[in-house]
Amino acid sequence: MKARLPQGMGKGPSGNVNQMLKQAQKMQEQITALQAELEEREFSASVGGGAVDITINGKRQVLKLNIKPEVVDPEDVETLQDLVMSAFNEAIRVLDEESDAEMQKVTGGVSIPGLY
Repeated sequence: MKARLPQGMGKGPSGNVNQMLKQAQKMQEQITALQAELEEREFSASVGGGAVDITINGKRQVLKLNIKPEVVDPEDVETLQDLVMSAFNEAIRVLDEESDAEMQKVTGGVSIPGLY
């Protein structure tokens, strides 16, 4: 027994589906290019009134770390540790925020699972 498909079905994708696939492919290419660009960018943060400055790249690698001598107290290592962690976390937040904003531009605000 042969199954009967509605007219136009079974003869390959329609023009709308082809157009949608082309748009999705173009969007994927733009996302890939943007991800590569973001990996090369630098993101900086400063905490403690400028006591600790950090710069990372889009790969979340630390490129620069500046610590003012006045915050280096052998009796209070915990404060310095907290400042360094805070600076790093703030730089990551800046990176994520900028990355999300750029991706929103490319995707038009649509979140597509698995694309980025």
